Amino acid sequence: MNQLRKTNMTNQEALSKVPEVTLIFWIVKILATTLGETGGDAVSMSMDLGYLVSTGIFAVIFAIAVTAQVSAKKFHVFLYWLTIIATTTVGTTLADCATRSLGIGYAGGTAILFTLLIASLLIWYRTLGTIAVSSISSRQSEIFYWVTIMFSQTLGTALGDWTADTAGLGYVGGAMVFSAMLVAIAAAYYWTTISRTALFWAAFILTRPLGAVVGDFLDKPLSKGGLELSRYSASIALLVVIVACILLIPQKAAKQAH
Repeated sequence: MNQLRKTNMTNQEALSKVPEVTLIFWIVKILATTLGETGGDAVSMSMDLGYLVSTGIFAVIFAIAVTAQVSAKKFHVFLYWLTIIATTTVGTTLADCATRSLGIGYAGGTAILFTLLIASLLIWYRTLGTIAVSSISSRQSEIFYWVTIMFSQTLGTALGDWTADTAGLGYVGGAMVFSAMLVAIAAAYYWTTISRTALFWAAFILTRPLGAVVGDFLDKPLSKGGLELSRYSASIALLVVIVACILLIPQKAAKQAH
């Protein structure tokens, strides 16, 4: 009996509160980042609340979601993805507020957020010795995880806008660039010995600007190269697809590294 109890405890400790990194993980991540763009724009632009007020609203939602996620005792797939969506919506309006309302510009916003992201990863690494997702087993590591994600989601919006607008690639061009970069990372995963942790974070970061330009492509005016779809209908459709993916293809908690 004691041996069985120890085995069960070991199995529970071997699981984390983040999902396994599988193909469905990346599909839902891209859908969630796209939803973050259309949802953020729906509140700040379609509802005409502005970037600052919208950021405040989404910041409260993010704070509630991340507190629930960190406080949870085990992996809850819907709570995890709700928190991801919360980070990407607040990241959208926060980046727009910084780059547009404050006049920093896309290049300036991208540079500042990239610096914050790298600093977050370095502090995490120096504090705990690893930034691997498989090492997330404590509240401290989980807080580092979500802070890093928050910076990456905000960076992605600024980077996506910079690529599409300032660099002049447009939404389709930007989507092709970021898709090609993700394909290159996937190739490196299968055919090189580059650190899997480095490749994970590179892919995780790049899915955000991809989602940003795809989201803009869906709801921006035809005159600017978009499809001019309703931000509300696009957001609802993306949410339905995300929920369907989660229900139809169950995701398991990632196993912890020992």
